[in-house]
Amino acid sequence: MPSAPPPRVSVIVPAYNAMPELTRAITSALDQTLGPDRIEIIAVNDGSTDGTGAELERLAQGRPALRVVHQDNSGCAGGPRNTGLDLARGDFVFFLDSDDYLGPDALRRMVAMADENGTDVVLGRIASVGGRAVPRAVFSHNQPRTDVFSSAAYLTLGPWKLFRRSLIERLRLRFPLFRNCEDKPFTVAAYLNAAGISVVADYDCYYVRYREDRSNLTLTAGDLVHRMDGIGLCFETVARYLEPGPRRDRVMRRHVEWELCGPLRGLLPRESQQDARERFYPRFRHWARTWASDEICRQIDAPDRLLIHLLRADRFADVLTVARNAKEDARRGHVIDKGRVYWAHPFFRDPDAAVPDDCFDVTDRLPVHHRLDAARWHDGGGDGGVLRLTGHAYVEHVAALQPCTEVVLRKYQSDRPEVRVPTTPRAAAGLPGDGAYEDAGFTADIDPATADGGAPLERGLWNVYLDVRAQGVSRTVRFGGTREGGEATHPKPRSVSVTEGSDGRTTVVTPYFTPYGNFSLDVGQVAHHLDAPCQVTEASWRGGRSGVLAVSGRLTAADAGEVLLRAENGSGEVREIPARWHDEPSGDFTVLLPVRRLTRGLWTLTLVTGGDGPEPCRATAVPRFGGLAGTRWFRFGRPYYAKPLCWGPAMALAFEVAPVRVATAARRRLRRLRPSRAVRRRAPRRGIARPGTDGTGGSPVRGTGRAPAG
Repeated sequence: MPSAPPPRVSVIVPAYNAMPELTRAITSALDQTLGPDRIEIIAVNDGSTDGTGAELERLAQGRPALRVVHQDNSGCAGGPRNTGLDLARGDFVFFLDSDDYLGPDALRRMVAMADENGTDVVLGRIASVGGRAVPRAVFSHNQPRTDVFSSAAYLTLGPWKLFRRSLIERLRLRFPLFRNCEDKPFTVAAYLNAAGISVVADYDCYYVRYREDRSNLTLTAGDLVHRMDGIGLCFETVARYLEPGPRRDRVMRRHVEWELCGPLRGLLPRESQQDARERFYPRFRHWARTWASDEICRQIDAPDRLLIHLLRADRFADVLTVARNAKEDARRGHVIDKGRVYWAHPFFRDPDAAVPDDCFDVTDRLPVHHRLDAARWHDGGGDGGVLRLTGHAYVEHVAALQPCTEVVLRKYQSDRPEVRVPTTPRAAAGLPGDGAYEDAGFTADIDPATADGGAPLERGLWNVYLDVRAQGVSRTVRFGGTREGGEATHPKPRSVSVTEGSDGRTTVVTPYFTPYGNFSLDVGQVAHHLDAPCQVTEASWRGGRSGVLAVSGRLTAADAGEVLLRAENGSGEVREIPARWHDEPSGDFTVLLPVRRLTRGLWTLTLVTGGDGPEPCRATAVPRFGGLAGTRWFRFGRPYYAKPLCWGPAMALAFEVAPVRVATAARRRLRRLRPSRAVRRRAPRRGIARPGTDGTGGSPVRGTGRAPAG
């Protein structure tokens, strides 16, 4: 009799004195829409004394998907998780803490995302129950395929993710037996070796909560003695898989800020003077000197920069003083000197402290607040006109004394010099700061016919920035993301008469907002035709990355007629798909394009409208929206991909469709997976095993509990 196929997901639940939260955790896994025949649940009772074991046995009755394991207490969550990993048979592994629970459709969505995109780790959106903090930045939108260098995924290192089990076994990953921070090195190793990461952001997949008795390990084992080994292993794991350079610095910065400076500031002062000096301080100093590169120090905030400097200089007493007074010192003001803003810490320019000014420089980190109140054409109708922008802008903590803010125009995809337009200060009411920013208002007049030093603006797309200046401090930011709504900030296109030499001409200037919400100008109808009959509002994959592109929009002309999405490649092949109307009075529509049916080549997309005749009369470019990723599929047994591109002067959405070069992709993957010679020569490190030099893998190495050498 053939054996049953392995489950898609092994859900591993470590449980120690987990009542009453345990019941909901287990039932949330049993009730997954993925189906009980495709899930195995391995619940490991880690020596509980409160009835956890009995409740697991009760839940397992008549449910073959639930397997219960009883073992002696290991003292940490890593022990039962490792037991579950040793028994797991699924294609994927998901770690479910006994305090938390899953959304009903969580595993189905995450498995589908991994299958469609060939990714090894999937993050499902985390929801908070009872006020427990959860990450938000990474879940702003679905990300079918990304990595730790181009997303905020690295900000969440908890184990509540879907991991491809082949990745775990290839790396011989197991959890070190620490009471705190045991999950971070595991997740770090998986992240840095994964063949892609996916993010499911449109559904609450995982609900985190504190136990009723507040007995979560993150609370009961939160002191330094339980954190130090895990912190050290985080740094060592990153160093094992990344060579020194910008990529390592990007990842290490997170650990310098969160695992080094955070605990040092928040926990070191709670320890006795002797323990702080002899037991913990030497390891913090070692990490600062070893892993906090000069480039990282330039990127982190001033309080962390100060701590790193003092650690490097071996000034224990000053480190402790700064840590103890952190909250009080954070509320101190700022000093402005020669166009730079400094944190007014007691050590700033104290001769006895002898700390460089760079440790206190916050100029580039101060928030810039700005708002576009109005954008209107002036000087009458017809040809000509000046675009007047009204708003306010100020740098936080820098009083708007004698402001001299300028509007800066930068031509998109061009290295030509920027165009600067002066502003006229005006009063701005209702701003915070007890009058410090009352002169932060401004008015700027942009005359397209003369803005470029008396010459007209060149044809092209011009992005609008603000150079916000006051008291010699200057910060440049993109403008328009915060604005008044409605007609106040949406001026219509305007035909402007310009003169170049002895020839006069008329050009169309179209103010518009980018997909990211920022203000820009289209000079010469590069991407916005004056008679465009419709506006594109969104282009995204329908139902994840199914290969069906949904282009949504609305009519801007009442007599536009039929709307078609036209896909055209370089050989003249054309596909046209009619729009589906949502609601006739509103003019909203959606067009569904099955990208997987396109043949090999470069396909550009436009929306065309026409009347009764067979030929389209007007066209609108479909822009590429920032979050749109590519997709892959199989055609006649061969893998294909469609990669979104921006194409032509209108920056229209296009797709490059081609077969995957299997040999090339395999070589690239092998290069990512193959450890360097330097890595292979290293001794095994704690908790995370290194691959063997013969390519078969090494043996897991448990933590020793000793401080790293040096």
